[in-house]
Order: sequence, then structure tokens, then C-alpha cells
Amino acid sequence: MNKVNQTADTVIIVLHEIYGINKHIKDYCHALSKHGFDIICPNLLNREEPFDYSAEHIAYNHFMEDIGFYIAAEQVKKLIADVKYDYQNVFIIGFSVGATISWLCSQEESLNGIVSYYGSRIRDYTDYQPACPALLIFSKEEASFNVNELVTSLSSKKNLIIQRYNGEHGFSDLYSLKGNKALAKEAYHHVINFIKNKIEKS
Repeated sequence: MNKVNQTADTVIIVLHEIYGINKHIKDYCHALSKHGFDIICPNLLNREEPFDYSAEHIAYNHFMEDIGFYIAAEQVKKLIADVKYDYQNVFIIGFSVGATISWLCSQEESLNGIVSYYGSRIRDYTDYQPACPALLIFSKEEASFNVNELVTSLSSKKNLIIQRYNGEHGFSDLYSLKGNKALAKEAYHHVINFIKNKIEKS
């Protein structure tokens, strides 16, 4: 588990993709910390080293077969319970599988908000109603599902903001082949504004 502690009143729990806590996730945590937030990034993979991008299939199978969304979500919920009395504000930001995990945790009343970057498996949990403000970030095109159909199925839910960006799954990861610097920057600023807005209203 990676931590950046600055005795702040806000903590952000960052949830990684199938690859683990790699350079992309570390850089994102570092960028968040510059805004004065405490950061916690739990390792959900039960292994020390992250997977390389070339091992995408192996990384995906490892997560789905050896861990799974519910086990990972329970681990994050326990973490929320552990920190909720230490902070005035608790947020989650998740990427891909981490985004779906953040969605599964969105009913926790201790949360001030969640952010989900391209959580494609949210489509399997559309019956969930977030108890906190939720910002869902999607790429306009996904290989595994129809983004427009998912957005339509979620559009009637409360506490929900949905943003679509004209990129591919993983556009925020500048170390991947699908990374898009302009879109990553735009989405990041949207995330920061979302979090600061919720803090001001808390």
C-alpha cells in the first residue's frame, strides 16, 4: 500500500487497474498530493510487482480469477471504515477495474464522492444507486460494450455526473499506447474541480 500523508482533512483512496500500482498510478497519486490531499493507494493484487502492459491477458485473468470485484470491494470498504474518523472528507478515484470497485463502494455513507475512470464492468451493476456524488468518466468507444447504452441506463440515477471523452479505454494513462495527453489533462482538471466542489459543500 502506498501512502502520502500530509495531515490533511481530505483523503483520496486511489484504486489501480489490473496492472497494479505502476508508474501511471504512482504519478497520478503524486499529482493529487500536490493539491494538499492525503493519498492511500492499496495494492489489491496480492503481489508486489505490477504487471507489464504486454501481460494484459495474464493481468486480467489474475484479477478476475484470483481476486474479483467483491473481494476487492470488501477490502476497500474496510479501508474506508479504518480512515473515516481521521478525515473530514473521504473520496475514491478508480481506474478500469478500480473504477468498478469504486462504484461498488459508492453506497458507503462515509464517502464524500467517487470518481470512476472507464469502469466498463459498471454495466454489470447498474442496479446500484450511489449514496454519494459520483463522477463517471468514459471513453466514447469501448471494445467490450456499448458506452451509449450504459450511459442511458444510468442517466436517471441521482448523484451522478457522466463525462465522455473522445478517446480509447485507458486514455488517461500516458505510459500506454492509448494514452492521450490532452484528454488526460482535461479529465484530470474535471476530477479536481469535482473534488474541490464537493469539499466546499461538505
